Amino acid sequence: MELQYSEIMIRYGELSTKGKNRMRFINKLRRNIQDVLAVYPEVKVTADRDRCHVFLNGAAYEPVAESLKHIFGIQAFNPVYRVAKDVAVLKTTVQEIMRDLYREGLTFKISSKRSDHHFELDSRELNHTLGSAVFEALPQITAQMKQPDVNLKVEIRDEAAYISHEEVKGAGGLPVGTAGKGMLMLSGGIDSPVAGFLALKRGVAIEAVHFASPPYTSPGALKKAHDLTRKLTKFGGNIQFIEVPFTEIQEEIKEKAPEAYLMTLTRRFMMRITDRIREEREGLVIVNGESLGQVASQTLESMQAINAVTTTPVIRPVVTMDKLEIIELAEKIDTFNISIQPFEDCCTIFAPDRPKTNPKIKNVEQYEKRMAVDELVERAVAGIKVTEITPKEDDEWDQMIEDLL
Repeated sequence: MELQYSEIMIRYGELSTKGKNRMRFINKLRRNIQDVLAVYPEVKVTADRDRCHVFLNGAAYEPVAESLKHIFGIQAFNPVYRVAKDVAVLKTTVQEIMRDLYREGLTFKISSKRSDHHFELDSRELNHTLGSAVFEALPQITAQMKQPDVNLKVEIRDEAAYISHEEVKGAGGLPVGTAGKGMLMLSGGIDSPVAGFLALKRGVAIEAVHFASPPYTSPGALKKAHDLTRKLTKFGGNIQFIEVPFTEIQEEIKEKAPEAYLMTLTRRFMMRITDRIREEREGLVIVNGESLGQVASQTLESMQAINAVTTTPVIRPVVTMDKLEIIELAEKIDTFNISIQPFEDCCTIFAPDRPKTNPKIKNVEQYEKRMAVDELVERAVAGIKVTEITPKEDDEWDQMIEDLL
């Protein structure tokens, strides 16, 4: 009978430094893992101060492991075989494992740990007994105590014995949500999903704020933003997606302001609205994908003019990165191919040919006096639609969008 992994033991990353807050971080990580693995209903997750345990209960190991690799807060994990606390069973199991792993020149060691002190063999005796069993099965194999090719770990606990030999590196970082919540300004381009990913890595829970201007922006653009958000859920669980109606504001700006200032005014309105949503939904910061010097609205002068509408901290994780660096990260997190789909977003539909690269705040404020800024912002905030995006595909919603395309 082929051996199958019964559970996955997870080691924490930076959580070891959290002292009295350690269990708060651990419990948040457990909930994040549960959210990400919700697509596998048979899988169960528990956590204690030292380890998190993912019980497969018959689920295939490979896809579960692939999901775990992306979850922030995990340092490493080991897939584990659970077997009876019986010496004969343990000997047979390690022989079977090593036969499967063996190749010419392979070295190994047995590392035993006995948590159940009533077990008949202590750790040293268990190492010797199981090592001898491996030599019986594979006389040509070599034991090596320092840096062997295979370190077969055996742990005797109260309820059963556990054997592991594989260690998989995790994503590191902090569990998403342990550093508070931020509002991610998610356009649909390449940069903002990468900015969201980097914020998630440092424990910031994000809510994705997306501006839609139908009929100028299409259902395809909205689906694209949904799909990008879904890609980000694999790093820490479900994300609230906030769709903002922006048509009225964009038409107002186009009618009442010079073309060169369209982008600056658009971004100022977006910043105001995002900040109001943040305030209502108890976020702490705004996160966006601005990269210095990449486009006209991302010069220092433009950033200053846009940022002047809020005192809320604005985190720009990709601000110093080259476009190629951002693309490389987008490819790594699997958002790039979605981002380059040819659906226009609010930042491109009315983009002027020659946008102002050094807008003057006094000029911007003068143009805004032509508009009922507060009322426009309030109407946009009152009209938001909030959807919870999960790692699982939303077939019904996707079909509805397909029908509209």
